[in-house]
Amino acid sequence: MKAIVALMCLAVASAVEYSADWQEWKDLHGKTYECEHEELARYTVYVANKAYIEEHNKNADAHGYTLKMNEFGDLDATEFGRLFNGFKGVQAQGSCGAKYTPAGNIPDAVDWRTKGYVTPVKNQGQCGSCWAFSTTGSLEGQHFKQTGQLVSLSEQNLVDCSQKYGNHGCEGGLMDDGFAYIKDNGIDSEASYPYRAHDEKCAFKPQNVVANDTGCVDIKSKDEAGLTDAIAHIGPISVAMDASHSSFQFYSRGVYEPFFCSQTRLDHGVLAVGYGTDEGKDIFIVKNSWGTSWGMDGYFNLIRGKNKCGISTAASFPTV
Repeated sequence: MKAIVALMCLAVASAVEYSADWQEWKDLHGKTYECEHEELARYTVYVANKAYIEEHNKNADAHGYTLKMNEFGDLDATEFGRLFNGFKGVQAQGSCGAKYTPAGNIPDAVDWRTKGYVTPVKNQGQCGSCWAFSTTGSLEGQHFKQTGQLVSLSEQNLVDCSQKYGNHGCEGGLMDDGFAYIKDNGIDSEASYPYRAHDEKCAFKPQNVVANDTGCVDIKSKDEAGLTDAIAHIGPISVAMDASHSSFQFYSRGVYEPFFCSQTRLDHGVLAVGYGTDEGKDIFIVKNSWGTSWGMDGYFNLIRGKNKCGISTAASFPTV
């Protein structure tokens, strides 16, 4: 990316007249650019994204969800996915070894946020570490269930130290591999091993362990009823999804149900913290890791009953 920007900036810049809303957007999000040619390229993307958002929102009622401009407005969908997604495939699905057996007799709705199982929304920044945030989120819930204490766990610990288990830091990873690392090594707290949003040398020290798991359990792939049952009886569940679409990049509120969304091409790890209904539609309540300015204070509601975006294709949780 830096090399491309450098080449762009070699050319002699020409005068460009930018819109007032572009300047307001830059000021709001603290955006600066190396030169006018880079800014023009970003402005062009921003204009296209703004037009897409406005066109979508003309038929928001039909779609069931609305979009809004956010801090990702100068990135196209491909760039955005490369920078902010990081779930690496489904070929390792089932690597936990143990399989979840649904218990049945579940309530109509569950929201573990109201029970103290869920830490505040976090922000992974420009690092493909979504898998680490999904891993910690699921273990934070199980640690709370076991101890009664909600402790924010260290994603940076996983980013820096779990490569031998198959993860690649900011270049992506798998939640099951994160659980495997924690089983052997434990995990530090966010407070003592804070998040940096880039790969660093492993600084983990065994005496800083605040949580462990004894392994993990996989939910049958593409079994939404099993995923719903696990949420009801276990707590927040690590899930993966296809998040490669502009409609997700700029999601604002409502029930996310895009027309095109893969059940198998998964690229983003998130956390299912509940389920219920919204505007008469069955939904999953899902925690993202892009900060509170995205979506509904960092959350989104996803249509339930269709395995939309592959939400139940690669779901798992840790045992403690």
